Amino acid sequence: MLDTLTDGFRNARLKVQGKARLSEANVAEALKDVRISLLEADVDLNVVKGFLSRVRERSLGEVVDLKNKSAGEVSAGDHFVKICHDELVELMGGVAPTLDLSGEPAVIMMVGLQGAGKTTTAGKLAKMLADKGHKPMLVAADIYRPAAIDQLTTLGGKLGLPVFSIKGMKPVELSKLAVAQAKSVGRDVVIIDTAGRLAIDNTLMEELINIKKKVRPDNILFVCDAMIGQDAVRTAASFDKVLDFSAFVLTKFDGDARGGAALSIREVTGKSVAFVGMGEGLDALEEFRPEGVASRILGMGDVVGLVQDFQQHVDEEQAAKDAEKIMSGDFTFNDFLKQLETIQSMGSLTNILDKLPGFSDLKSQIPDGALDDSELDRVKFCISSMTKQERENPDLLVSQSRIQRIARGCGQEPKQVSEMYKRFLSARQMMRQMGQATGMFGSVNKMRKMRKRMKASGMDMSAMGGMMPPAAPKEIIDPEERAQRRKDARANRKKRGRKGR
Repeated sequence: MLDTLTDGFRNARLKVQGKARLSEANVAEALKDVRISLLEADVDLNVVKGFLSRVRERSLGEVVDLKNKSAGEVSAGDHFVKICHDELVELMGGVAPTLDLSGEPAVIMMVGLQGAGKTTTAGKLAKMLADKGHKPMLVAADIYRPAAIDQLTTLGGKLGLPVFSIKGMKPVELSKLAVAQAKSVGRDVVIIDTAGRLAIDNTLMEELINIKKKVRPDNILFVCDAMIGQDAVRTAASFDKVLDFSAFVLTKFDGDARGGAALSIREVTGKSVAFVGMGEGLDALEEFRPEGVASRILGMGDVVGLVQDFQQHVDEEQAAKDAEKIMSGDFTFNDFLKQLETIQSMGSLTNILDKLPGFSDLKSQIPDGALDDSELDRVKFCISSMTKQERENPDLLVSQSRIQRIARGCGQEPKQVSEMYKRFLSARQMMRQMGQATGMFGSVNKMRKMRKRMKASGMDMSAMGGMMPPAAPKEIIDPEERAQRRKDARANRKKRGRKGR
């Protein structure tokens, strides 16, 4: 969703790259690209003006020595990026707010317009808190939309968490009774899913005000759809005027939204974003990190966020064993499927790769559809159509009849299955060669010992790449293509023989 902003800041960086001094002229030229990208991303006009003014004021007159960059000096371009990064972080509030969970029980009230994702977000938040050791209870206080009660009940069933709901009871009394019930049964967090409307009206606001008076929530979270840009900010300002909410939750942050709401909200309302929704799954809620978002906008990735995702979804000890097997080149389709499922559990492929430093600069060179998550699903469908023997022994797929049977089972063309199989063999061969070149063909413990020996002898690990470069992977040819090549070769030999006579 941050592509528009990233493109603008990349163009600005290129215009000051290599400059020894940030002058009025080159700063103005660079900020022109930044201004356009911010406006295209639907950032509030007054927010844009304030941001550009602060960046310009800090940038002008800075002299940067290019000669001693390795000694700690930076270029004008580097300095400009640093200023933009700091101002973006400050624009988004510096540090994301945290929930106040000191109450007995702590009460969290979810508010927002209809369709913003309050009910789903309530379930996601309950899961996040349960994973941290809390005992949340969900409250279905949106009695005007029957589907909301059913949806919350379903989410609670999936999570194994209680959902408080009494048919016919008004939301204010229901919420008050729910807090008392939670206290009596030992639930330490109450999450109230309130009603929404298609637009703000007096009846809705009066009900929310009365709920706030009766239950005295420790946190009021305004849930808004990041896709609606400045409309979300204006709506939030109206809610905040009446309820004085604690923080924002931006849903659909992984979608095609342009990012304007995330940059405008703090400046316009004075309230920061606490969480962002990154998908439909119940674990797809992340704590908002202004520094990580700023780094991604500037094309520097978000390594901290990526590590947090990895730690949340992957067992480190098991990951070490899996890495050993993969680097040996002996992994099976079952191992391959396991890795695909791990990747998908961490979010969309594009979102994961966006957190890698420098990836945004390479994205334009990647063919359309290459990062489509449906491609991963197609591979999973292929593997699911294989027999147990085929998954454990990939070499069995040299048989064309097996390829055709798998294709029928997963609804794809045999050619697509063959191409997937060739890519799998290429990956396995490349991993084997990398494992041999880096010394990981043995075990993870052996690798650790080798690192210690090299460190003790003063050798740099990076030198290994130069000493033992991996050989280029051999071309993988499927059986049909191999047969056709042999046929063509025989025809060519016969042709040459006739010419000789």
